Amino acid sequence: MIQTVIKRDGRIVGFNEEKIATAIRKAMLHTENGEDRELVRQITDHISFKGDSQMTVEAIQDAVELELMNSSRKDVAQKYIAYRNQRSIARKAKTRDMFLEIINIKSNDITRENANMNADTPAGMMMKFSSETTKPFVDDYLLSEEVKEAVENNYLHIHDKDYYPTKSLTCVQHPLDHILKYGFSAGHGESRPAKRIETASILGCISLETAQNEMHGGQAIPAFDFYLAPYVRNSFIEEIKNLEELNGQNYSHLYQQKLDDYVNRPLEGLSGDERIIQHAVNKTVSRVHQSMEAFIHNMNTIHSRGGNQVVFSSINYGTDTSAEGRCIIREILKSTYRGVGNGETAIFPIQIWKKKRGVSYLPEDRNYDLYQLACKVTARRFFPNFLNLDATFNQSEDWRADDPQRYMHEVATMGCRTRVFENRFGPKTSIGRGNLSFSTINIVRLAIECMHIENKEERIAQFFAKLDHMLDITARQLHERMEFQKTAYAKQFPLLMSSLWLGSEKLKPNDTIAPVINQGTLGIGFIGLAECLVALTGKHHGEDAASQELGLKIVSYIRNRANQFSEEYQHNYSVLATPAEGLSGKFTRRDRKKFGSLPGITDRDYYTNSNHVPVYYKCSARHKAEVEAPYHEMTRGGHIFYVEMDGDATHNPEVIMQVVDMMDRYNIGYGSVNHNRNRCLDCGYENAETHLEKCPKCGSTHLDKLQRITGYLVGTTDRWNKAKLAELNDRVVHN
Repeated sequence: MIQTVIKRDGRIVGFNEEKIATAIRKAMLHTENGEDRELVRQITDHISFKGDSQMTVEAIQDAVELELMNSSRKDVAQKYIAYRNQRSIARKAKTRDMFLEIINIKSNDITRENANMNADTPAGMMMKFSSETTKPFVDDYLLSEEVKEAVENNYLHIHDKDYYPTKSLTCVQHPLDHILKYGFSAGHGESRPAKRIETASILGCISLETAQNEMHGGQAIPAFDFYLAPYVRNSFIEEIKNLEELNGQNYSHLYQQKLDDYVNRPLEGLSGDERIIQHAVNKTVSRVHQSMEAFIHNMNTIHSRGGNQVVFSSINYGTDTSAEGRCIIREILKSTYRGVGNGETAIFPIQIWKKKRGVSYLPEDRNYDLYQLACKVTARRFFPNFLNLDATFNQSEDWRADDPQRYMHEVATMGCRTRVFENRFGPKTSIGRGNLSFSTINIVRLAIECMHIENKEERIAQFFAKLDHMLDITARQLHERMEFQKTAYAKQFPLLMSSLWLGSEKLKPNDTIAPVINQGTLGIGFIGLAECLVALTGKHHGEDAASQELGLKIVSYIRNRANQFSEEYQHNYSVLATPAEGLSGKFTRRDRKKFGSLPGITDRDYYTNSNHVPVYYKCSARHKAEVEAPYHEMTRGGHIFYVEMDGDATHNPEVIMQVVDMMDRYNIGYGSVNHNRNRCLDCGYENAETHLEKCPKCGSTHLDKLQRITGYLVGTTDRWNKAKLAELNDRVVHN
């Protein structure tokens, strides 16, 4: 008697005789004589009881063919055999067609899933071949039936599923001070500790690039200014020593000379120690500027992941008030403003200004002048984004203004929006921690399935019941993936698990990473709150107060369940306002196919990102802030607020400051400003004209509009997928 079945992928599952009956019945229905229920039962029973205890799918199908051929219904046998052959051909054809689209560099949702990756290069093609063939392996071997069913039915999306078998983690905030102080080994040769600013800058690049090849998400430096500041002083001392050698004098008493700032000034009229100090300062500022230029240039040209993608990098800065820290901040901002190459805007690193009252927010604050410069740079270059350390949920009781290591208690973020701060299993910090993995629930589909219920209270109650079920499945899936990740050895991540991840210094190469990865987070994401609310109430949260109340109730419920899962599984679960790129269209496309085009729900090519007000809804920036702000406290796995500006922001940095003020007023955690920025791809000319069709400088029509896609910039919209292009075209200005 058959008890278990070996599927084509090698999985062993319980035997289900109904599948045999269904297959025979389908074949019969394609014949003139139709269905013979008695024969179906006889053949099914005979195979079930006469078969071995464990059989392969192919062996069972061979047995069905033999039984049909020996029966009076040879016509059914012919249909059954033909159907088997068609299914085999279809399986191979699906893979073939997918490969051909990659080979022929077709612009579609497969090749344009990630706008930061060039899937048209040979290395990019190899990545996509690998990615698309790995995902079915994950479905067949690594997911439970319950999870697989949720994915197949469009309720759940597992992010970076192609990396699942590698056991890699998503992202990490680099403790760069450790790298700079001790150096590191990434498997081939060792990098020595840094002594001067140039080396520190290069090591920062190498650290980000190396870790990118060990992980499937982004890389960030949480305190760029604090980490590099000591090497500004080292370089200053080096310049003093150069003057000692040149002049044959001893200036050692100037090595630790207290400096208020590092500002380039003329030497005319200066003498004695004052002239020596200013000369060394001028030389140091020049070196720091060149180092920051090199850092930005490297982050836009050094490729990782097989040579087809620049490092998805972010840097956080703004709160170091020392003269050296201010020098780092000033020169990274100046280099960013100037641009790279022909003056184009640098895509990476994503830069994040950490705004803090008493440090940089008011005119009397030490770093206020640098904050003004940051707003000026943002007005031209989109970056830096702004992280509000004064938001109630971004504060730490351990932060002290006089603490030289206060950055340990400052939240830092990945530029896309991912946030890690709270910690049930260690210190409350962002440093040395990151997200382990995240998955997103399609709350729109759950709502659509409840639309037929006329009674509103019953409709919403049914939605929450469905949501609760999907939350259970998602939490379990994330736990199962983490249990799989735990089996990885430290030696599989030479840099990450030796110098970066919190607690990794205790691990030996052949130890598993299980003891330390619980410092990371598991993200439960959601998409399409706006469309979900339209399905449940008829209006989204941007246009109706009652819908906003329900939206807050939904996300609050997800947050509360995440807290319960943290206790149940003993992990750091968090709620993520999902930065959907490829997913925004994938969910919608499949839901439209099943439910049709529903106004305000599936009638566009995308679902609205997370809890945002729809991009096409015209409202003021203030109203948008009022609606979206309350969600930031609940989505501590990551969130972002943005405002679309009209016209040229280059000469209007004050409007950037107004947005940051608004973030402070409404307790918003992280935000950015979007505005028009056209660039000629032939000569590099830039302007902010709304509908530019021809370059005013060289006459070229080869133009591109620089845009933010989910939190990061993309230099060319040619790599955007169809859904995100549709969203881009729908975006309206927030006045």
